[in-house]
Amino acid sequence: MSNAFARRLQIDNPIFLAPMAGEAAKAPLVAAVSNAGGLGVLGAGYLSPEKLLATIAEIRSLTSRPFGVNLFVMEPGVRDPRGADEMARAMARYHAELGIEAPALPSHLEENYLQQIDAVLQAKVPVFSFTFGVPSASVIDALKGAGAFLMGTATTVDEAIDLEARGIDAVVAQGAEAGGHRGTYLSEDFNGAMIGIMALVPQVADAVHVPVVAAGGIADRRGVRAAFALGASAVSVGTAFLTTIESGVSDAYKLALTGPGSRKTGVTRVFSGRPARGVRNRFMEEMHEFESAAPMYPVTNALTRDMRRAAGQQGRAEFLSLWAGQAAPLSRNWSVAQLMEELREGLDPSVRASSPGAA
Repeated sequence: MSNAFARRLQIDNPIFLAPMAGEAAKAPLVAAVSNAGGLGVLGAGYLSPEKLLATIAEIRSLTSRPFGVNLFVMEPGVRDPRGADEMARAMARYHAELGIEAPALPSHLEENYLQQIDAVLQAKVPVFSFTFGVPSASVIDALKGAGAFLMGTATTVDEAIDLEARGIDAVVAQGAEAGGHRGTYLSEDFNGAMIGIMALVPQVADAVHVPVVAAGGIADRRGVRAAFALGASAVSVGTAFLTTIESGVSDAYKLALTGPGSRKTGVTRVFSGRPARGVRNRFMEEMHEFESAAPMYPVTNALTRDMRRAAGQQGRAEFLSLWAGQAAPLSRNWSVAQLMEELREGLDPSVRASSPGAA
């Protein structure tokens, strides 16, 4: 199935760049992964429709290979700001330390999801993936009508079954080890959906008939080999790509991922209002009282935006959302091509393309 899956996507090897929104969402990294024979995926959740179209155009200027775009499923509606004032007061000391204005909830909380979908349709993106839920039937039909291959995020077997029933082409099984936001959507019990990849992937592979993409804790050939032994048809790798030469994240972020502190990650709501795994730092530890009190995403995400932006500019990793998976200590400062070669070594020889374009 791995060979067939790669051929269907017109890529050399079934190795994907995990979609990472924010400062990692830049065209050079996406294009580099595609050029190296994998599938680059743009985490576009924070991009305006205009910026999304511009970034897609830039990706196409850098590669002729297939790539994907990922969005958060966030239907328009009223967002609950309760708790924002209390959290802002607690954050004031950090803003003062960074020399920026006191925290306040901005009027612009998030990008318009449906307008982002329109941009994806307009750009005729070959692969579209999503998390935080499932697009409506009309959106799914429109994307399929435009020729897009659809992939959805599942953190439980029930979610994987639901995705297949809705006509999604492949399931990304997100293990508890994965960095960044949790994709759980059928239940509010995020803790109950913290299933490790060793248990999740084989159960999902047995439960659905579509290809399964293993995501979480994969950073080298050993992780790739294990994922395929568990029944995966492809792997999605995120954190390991953040420290590559082509990655656009800040030096402070890269240093945090390659230092000894990367051995300690945790799942937190204090940066965005939605559970996400990252390297433990000062903000995560000192704001622990808001783990349950922080307003739901995207309110908290908007509230911490200025702090995170200033911290990135000043190299203050203690105030950054250092999203990273549990395999972060395996990260190295090398090129995308070198990392892809390492990951390729974990594929069975019958699946592996020796070099880009060889398949």
